[in-house]
Amino acid sequence: MPASADVTHFRGCLLGGAVGDALGAPVEFMTLEQIRGRFGRLGVTGLEGGTCPAGSITDDTQMTLFTAEGLLRAQVRGALKGIVHPPSVVDHAYARWLHTQGEHSPRWAKWNTDGYDGWLVGLQELHVRRAPGRTCLSALNAERAGTLERPLNDSKGCGGVMRIAPVGLLAPRDRAFSLGVEIASLTHGHASGHLAAGFLASVIAALRDGDQLDTALDGATEELEGYDGCEETRIAVSAARRLAHTGAASPEQVERLGGGWVGEEALAIGLYAVLATRSFAEAVVLGANHGGDSDSTAAIAGSLAGIIYGEGAIPPDWLGTLELRDAISRVAEDLHRATHGGSGWDPEREWDRYPGW
Repeated sequence: MPASADVTHFRGCLLGGAVGDALGAPVEFMTLEQIRGRFGRLGVTGLEGGTCPAGSITDDTQMTLFTAEGLLRAQVRGALKGIVHPPSVVDHAYARWLHTQGEHSPRWAKWNTDGYDGWLVGLQELHVRRAPGRTCLSALNAERAGTLERPLNDSKGCGGVMRIAPVGLLAPRDRAFSLGVEIASLTHGHASGHLAAGFLASVIAALRDGDQLDTALDGATEELEGYDGCEETRIAVSAARRLAHTGAASPEQVERLGGGWVGEEALAIGLYAVLATRSFAEAVVLGANHGGDSDSTAAIAGSLAGIIYGEGAIPPDWLGTLELRDAISRVAEDLHRATHGGSGWDPEREWDRYPGW
């Protein structure tokens, strides 16, 4: 990985997360025994069909894309208007995602009387329901957004952490953790639901800036310990790091960390899958093959492995099968341009694609 992540590593992060999502989706809700019964001793090792065609993404990647869009629109607004509250702009992006699911946010209704703008919501491939999480749907249908100070619920499901990678790609290093927490808090009120998201965002930001993974984990752990309610996430991360140095990597080891249904477990499994392997493919396969929330854990592993190894490390046949590959790449490239600024990013020219609200 270069000293500072180039565009191929930005694409690797978002495409890697989407590939992990697509690889894990057909085995979500299956036990490890059932996975091996269907796919053989090694479990699922490629993009397989199920209820959807091979390579299909789920709500994990859909929401990741709208997280990125919200962040980019906030960036444009801040540059041109001088004032912006990024979590609110991301919340509006989630209202557009909710629209693609056939539902409508009451708190944004009066602002969207002329319809929903931006290019992402116009992609018809996103207007499909891929088992969206009930917590996210319920929170986005509420009259107000959740905040750290005024949570909407006590959910610590993994729906906050699985969508947060773009925060780590775009946010300043010293803001990534707190912004990840704020954005996850829009929907997930339990500390382990939003602190896991902040942790992952911090790690990705550090990797983006050239840190080694262990250094990134140390820094995120230090930030984590400044938050109330951090104990579950701290214990889960410590368990993942310790387990990565204990015996050979295996699905049985993964299952010692839980099922990944909740934030701290999904984070721990994604971290373990990368720490215990030496390639992109190994990481996402390990992250998917367990009895639990396989698409989310493999997506987290894929995001981390993707920024570490880069797009070139993702098997070409997986990329060739991946749904919305071009759109995901485009969003990653826009995040890279916005992060690095310069002549490639002009907020005035970007307003039509990323209107700042």
